[in-house]
Amino acid sequence: MTGKARRPNVLLITCDQWRGDCLSAAGHPVVRTPNADALAAEGVLFKQHYGGAAPCSPARACLYTGLYQMNNRVCRNGSPLDARHGNIAEHARSIGYDPTLFGYTDVALDPRLLTSGDPRLKTYEGVLPGFTVRQLLPEHQKQWLSWLKQQGIDASAGSPGIHRPAGEEDGDTVTEAPPIYSKDHTPTAFLAGEFIRWLGEQEQATPWFAHLSFISPHPPFIVPEPYNTSYDPADGPAFHRADSWRAEAQSHPYLAYDLSRRYRANFRPGAAGKVHDWSEDDFRRIRAIYYGMISEVDAQLGLIWQALKLSGTWDDTIIVLTSDHAEMMGDHFMLGKGGYFDGSYHIPLIIRDPRHRKAAGSTVDRFTEAVDILPTLIDLLGEPPEPHLDGCSLRPFLSGGSPATWRDAAHWEFDFRSIADGEAEAHFGIGSRQCNLAVIRTKKFKYVHFGGGLPPLLFNVEADPGELTNLANSPAHLSTRLQFAERLLAWRAEHLDQSLALAELTENGVVGHVSKGIGSRE
Repeated sequence: MTGKARRPNVLLITCDQWRGDCLSAAGHPVVRTPNADALAAEGVLFKQHYGGAAPCSPARACLYTGLYQMNNRVCRNGSPLDARHGNIAEHARSIGYDPTLFGYTDVALDPRLLTSGDPRLKTYEGVLPGFTVRQLLPEHQKQWLSWLKQQGIDASAGSPGIHRPAGEEDGDTVTEAPPIYSKDHTPTAFLAGEFIRWLGEQEQATPWFAHLSFISPHPPFIVPEPYNTSYDPADGPAFHRADSWRAEAQSHPYLAYDLSRRYRANFRPGAAGKVHDWSEDDFRRIRAIYYGMISEVDAQLGLIWQALKLSGTWDDTIIVLTSDHAEMMGDHFMLGKGGYFDGSYHIPLIIRDPRHRKAAGSTVDRFTEAVDILPTLIDLLGEPPEPHLDGCSLRPFLSGGSPATWRDAAHWEFDFRSIADGEAEAHFGIGSRQCNLAVIRTKKFKYVHFGGGLPPLLFNVEADPGELTNLANSPAHLSTRLQFAERLLAWRAEHLDQSLALAELTENGVVGHVSKGIGSRE
């Protein structure tokens, strides 16, 4: 049973730390992504798509719940996701799917629902409620390592040690040397293979929902042949940065704090020192490796597309390809994510629904956000998205049209509290509730508002895409700063938790909308 006689299959693919500009379909001058491009040719590429938060757990909470951080309240890796919120897996399950996970979701579970000795209280790498786990792959990567051992590969170094260049002892030297494992044995290849095997078990008449959560191109930055030398370090756009990291640090107190906490070992195992001390050549070599990691993921996407076609399910499957957050990759002398720069939040989004062919191959330049994914999938599956969600369905764009009204700005939040050790709180002399920032970004301007009395930022991103000149204290831009502060306040007021605020109890009973996220899966 195919086509209109059944619901479509759903394949939600998230990569980790993939920059939105690093797609050849999006016009990148160096990166080659033929398989992602092929998906875009049959779907819609959203070129101005932004994650809602960082790092992984906060970013994914926005994607999975359709709620901004101000409402889902996942502030850091380890912040529990309140069980009262619905999510994409539970929504899919409520309409008959068995959502199946390959990889990870990085969800710290609500401790109020767990017993005191539950080991899940000791990790932020829990599984989003609603998913059936086919192949888990958390940070320790033990499942992948045991698979490598079965392939005859020495995996005794464990993770992250196995991601060091084979035969090299000096972790401080940045080279393109490959790891001990080959292109057919990467974590991406492992998960892709597990999904393809599972795909072969599915009954044609029964629609499925799968979530592939790849860790690449997340660090450690290393990749097997031939991808380790696919890109010349000399190639690529100029980094967005000041003359020195010290000049960057002087531009804002948060940036000074952030630069001081980025260590090389988080990106190249065994390396000593801080990221900002790497040379221009080092950053370029790392970037070339990062580009190679993207190409390695793209190659596995090609194998997945081929498997879907061979199984006869290509034209019955909605595919969403995106990332949780992005990667600074040398901009502002940084690697990683967080803070407020576009480089951490601009991410890819490609959606292909074979039932909507009118817009195939088109691009959308309107601002879209991670919170849009859940309402879009619900809408495409024939259910009305709940009105308390912060995101909006992208279905009109997929149908070749444009919504009557749409946002003219992207928004994101970043929370730098540290409940466990109080590092940020002690550094700035402020409380955990004040360790946060919120961003509103239009085509021309970007405004960053900090808690805790830290100074705001204003950039003309049209004239200054590198975000190097802060206009917040410019007399000529004070009215613009006030306008954007007011816009940000209005945005927050509009999107404060609406789970019950859209309902009233009257003499005739409940009028309006009550979120189904708690106690009911009707």
